Amino acid sequence: MRTAFVRTVEDLAQKDGNIFLLTADLGFGLFDKFRAAYPKRFLNVGVAEANMIGVAAGLALSGKNVYCYSIATFLTTRCFEQIRIDLCYQNLNVKLIGAGAGWSYGLEGMTHHAIEDVSIMKSLPNMTVVAPGDPVEAQAVIAESATYRGPLYIRFGKNNDPRIHKDLPDFRIGKGTVIDRGNSGLTIIASGTMLPTAKSVLDTLASRGLMATLISMPTIKPLDESLIRECATESQAIFTIEEHSIIGGLGSSVADTLMDLNYRGLFRKIGLPDKYCPAIGGRNYLLEKHYLTPEAIADRISTEYKQIRREIAV
Repeated sequence: MRTAFVRTVEDLAQKDGNIFLLTADLGFGLFDKFRAAYPKRFLNVGVAEANMIGVAAGLALSGKNVYCYSIATFLTTRCFEQIRIDLCYQNLNVKLIGAGAGWSYGLEGMTHHAIEDVSIMKSLPNMTVVAPGDPVEAQAVIAESATYRGPLYIRFGKNNDPRIHKDLPDFRIGKGTVIDRGNSGLTIIASGTMLPTAKSVLDTLASRGLMATLISMPTIKPLDESLIRECATESQAIFTIEEHSIIGGLGSSVADTLMDLNYRGLFRKIGLPDKYCPAIGGRNYLLEKHYLTPEAIADRISTEYKQIRREIAV
């Protein structure tokens, strides 16, 4: 997804002389083409993320369209005050690009785990939060971001993310997409780096005779409430899957909406536990350790869904 981001920004910068790209000591090699083509519109501020936000705010106040790139946890937690006051309070046109969502940087340890970033950014007025699920969604959201007004936080994984969409979807910030439509009364809603996992879960359930609906929900704030309402009408059970703490992420947003709709079906959040992970290891290792593999998630969904079906039958 990072490559999709960079290539799309390069294309946008060719058409728009107001686009600036800022980074905090990251992206060596990744930004070489942009830096060579637009040296006066590229700035590496060094290990100074909070200062980067201040610089971005100044550029935005001067009419520039600014993209800030850093590791997700540093970009959000370290810069929270600057984002809150410099960007959100003034509703400035700055895009924050957080790389390494969830446990993408698992080998670097807990300091690099981005498990609270969505919750933090969601809490800020004027901030929009998007987590693309594959390179196609990443390309689409960056393309739309060029004309999107106000602060925008976009979280990515790393590279080599599998492609889920066959074609570029009719993408709009604030809208979800139905990937597969089942007929069992079971809906799975996923965002970001867990969309490929959710697709594997869907296929596993299908092999067991359970045809679920899969929805990609890249925009977490503002949530596509009309699509959630449709899910609530058609579904006896709804599960959310995300690579973020179960506190304050996609699941919490969906839960709030379902509560407002007085949803009476089964709802469960599947995500990272509300605790820090002391283990060191790659992303797949950490996901397996916490029972977040496609097989483990499919087992949980299947068990809970069959239970509610039995209760309904009684």
